[in-house]
Amino acid sequence: MTKTINRIINSTINSEKAPKPVGLYPHAKKVGNLLFLSGVGPRQADTDKIPGVELDNNGNIISYDIEAQCRSVFANVRTIVEASGASWLDIVDVTVFLTNIKDDFATYNRLYAEYFHDNQPCRTTVEINKLPTPIAIELKCIAALPNINKKPLANKEPSADKK
Repeated sequence: MTKTINRIINSTINSEKAPKPVGLYPHAKKVGNLLFLSGVGPRQADTDKIPGVELDNNGNIISYDIEAQCRSVFANVRTIVEASGASWLDIVDVTVFLTNIKDDFATYNRLYAEYFHDNQPCRTTVEINKLPTPIAIELKCIAALPNINKKPLANKEPSADKK
């Protein structure tokens, strides 16, 4: 008896224009028509600099600018999504990790509304104690990829006799 196993094809996405991952994981994975982004922070791609963050000699955060970090993390997400063949408007789900929800939520929420005004994906926002690098925000996103191989459906009106 022959057993057939259907496997969903997946591919790994890494972008030279996005910050390097801080561990052994890709920027994103395409699985079927979905794109899953790994956690994305605000670090700059060409350096390990974190916009708006001031660190002491031990690498501890002295101060940070949540607006600068939000704008940077949104730019990094866009870079990865576009490198994967999708667009910002294809994002359907966002999980947001904040390290100080009490102080940062209002600013983050205002900027989120600015950036996601046109597509309004589902969203979950949680506060966590710490992230792996000295950042205040990280996003985990899912996008629905456009199906470029699918033929458009014919625009048919129901016939009067089938009503």
